[in-house]
Amino acid sequence: MTLGRPLNDPETYAIIGAALAVHAELGCGFLEAVYKAALAMEFRRRVIPFEREVTLPLFYKGEPLPPSYRVDFMCADAVVVEVNAHDGLTAIDLALAMNHLRAARLERGLLLNFGTRSLEHRRVVCQCLGPVARIERYRR
Repeated sequence: MTLGRPLNDPETYAIIGAALAVHAELGCGFLEAVYKAALAMEFRRRVIPFEREVTLPLFYKGEPLPPSYRVDFMCADAVVVEVNAHDGLTAIDLALAMNHLRAARLERGLLLNFGTRSLEHRRVVCQCLGPVARIERYRR
């Protein structure tokens, strides 16, 4: 699948770098809220544009639905970032990230899990108008 952007783009690398710095400083074992607060601080330090707790409206046949999604971070108006702090990322985490991308009509997302000994991160790529999606693991 070609999305018009290289798979290893600078924005997602910068976000992962910030997450690695947070994990190096805090380790694993804290609640998600701690990692979200620290990640916001690290984004500011690195001048990575972001918004926290962005609400994404949902529509059905052009009409708004009462429920909506809320993403942990929207970085550079282009990358959805979801933060977890549990034993490992699951297919449910991936499905939620895909739904967030579809709702936001964006192509790129990151799943970050601070609950493991090493930061776990997955890049999610979505063609928002179709069912095709791909997940990749970054290698250090």
